[in-house]
This record gives sequence, C-alpha cells and structure tokens, in this order.
Amino acid sequence: MPSVDQTSWDAAVRHLYRDAVAYIATGPRLHEDWVLDVLALMARAVPDPRGWTRVDVPEKDPERLGNPTYPFAVHPPEYIAPRLKEIDRDSAENLLLALTETGCTLANLRYFDETPEELREMARTVLARYGDEATHHTNVSKQGSAPGTLDFTLESLGYSPLGVLMEDCGLVVVSDTEVGMFWTFAD
Repeated sequence: MPSVDQTSWDAAVRHLYRDAVAYIATGPRLHEDWVLDVLALMARAVPDPRGWTRVDVPEKDPERLGNPTYPFAVHPPEYIAPRLKEIDRDSAENLLLALTETGCTLANLRYFDETPEELREMARTVLARYGDEATHHTNVSKQGSAPGTLDFTLESLGYSPLGVLMEDCGLVVVSDTEVGMFWTFAD
C-alpha cells in the first residue's frame, strides 16, 4: 500500500473527481454502528478529523438551501444499512475509478491523460488513508463472480439509491477511527 499524506491524498481526490458531481468527505468514526457516522457525513455535520480535502460539488446547488443532506435523501439507519454491501479492496479501488464520471464504469478512465495504472495508484493512495484493516461498502450492485466483488465488465448499472437525483453511486470506507464517503450523482 502506498504511503499517504495530506498533499498526496488531496491531489488524488481533486484529480480523480475534477469533472464529477461528487461528494467526497471523511469524518470521525464515533459509533460502533458506523452507519450513524455515514448519516452524520450525509448531513455535513462533522468535519474531516485531519482537515484534509472535502469535495462538495452539490454545496452550491439552490436545492441545498435549508436541506443540508441534499442531494442525499433523509433516511434512518435501518434504511441505509442493508443498501451498503461489503466489497473487497480491489473492487473498492475499481469503484473509486468508476465513480469519476456518470455511469459508474471503468470506461471513464478514457477521460484522463494518465495510464490506467497511474490512476489505480491514485485510487490506492486514497484508500491508504484508511489502512489495511478498513472495510469497504457500496450501494452499487455490479455483482462479481465471487462474493464481495464487483464486475465492471457488466454493461448494466444497478444501485440502491440514497439520494434524490437520477443516479447516485458510492463507496463508504470504514476504519477504526474514520469513515470516508466517495459519492457521485447524475440528474
């Protein structure tokens, strides 16, 4: 796993999601049931514990006025928990790359000047923040052949919506001390 510091993590996040309608945020893990920490992130109720980059493209949307969770819908933890399925680290790495544009596909890599391997290294840098023991969860259902894997060769996009827009796909990374959200939207 690559080493990570604020400069490398911020650069990777800003570069990968430069053209996406993205919400990228990390908050402290304060609860055994980390879904409660996800809800706090959706409500933008907690700061990044390290002060690192937060990307919040929907922040300037007029719909956000008076609705701090927009474009996420307000849901109880019982709604959110079953919609976030655990996936393996390799699938999480691919998902970070698929989330760079709408459609949640690795074909999005063609929009970058870097090679796929250089982009994967950025995804590894992003995940390195959370450590080797972190778990990875998604609302995307491109089920691979093995349990807990995603298959990005599948044409169809399936996901369990957590927001109010036409498409919302994301990754939640959970460590002992932090919870990260990487979410993109399309209308």
